[in-house]
Amino acid sequence: MRADFKVLLDACVLANFGVCDLLLRLAESPRLFLPVWSDEILRETHRTQIDKLGWPKDLAESFEIEIRKAFPHAAVNDYGHLIEKLENEEKDRHILAAAIRSGTSLIVTFNLKDFSESAIRPWGIDVAHPQDYLNTLYEMAPLEVVGKIGEIAGRRGIDKMDLLLRLGKTVPNFVSRIIEDLNLE
Repeated sequence: MRADFKVLLDACVLANFGVCDLLLRLAESPRLFLPVWSDEILRETHRTQIDKLGWPKDLAESFEIEIRKAFPHAAVNDYGHLIEKLENEEKDRHILAAAIRSGTSLIVTFNLKDFSESAIRPWGIDVAHPQDYLNTLYEMAPLEVVGKIGEIAGRRGIDKMDLLLRLGKTVPNFVSRIIEDLNLE
């Protein structure tokens, strides 16, 4: 075990397979953070995978089963009573409530606009785009991050640069930094 910093991963992050895969690999031993989500976030991820991304239902179900198995302590519940007190975007109040309930101080999401500074400040919670959080993890543990990228590429049977180019579609600043640092250009 390396780090016990809790990070709530929004459904939009979990549904983005490339980003999710890298983040969850970084949460494996020796972990760089503890992932947190709620059942509602996992249901939203499942709907996105099927309805928007066209995943077969059995694949989306398998994904959920596997991440629950890999991270059995990630689920947070009993936060519904907090929702009415929150002032962020209504459709995402359950996310902030889950973060508060779990004691998480960071939400990682592509939907930064749904979490205004005035809505999150009273709760002591920050919000970060996945590429910003990946950059933070890279600054903390560059060898681990690059190692996980290599492992993922190897598992997929692709070159590391191909994996980075795919990731670059959603986290371009992070990928540019890795490519520059590793002189892969």
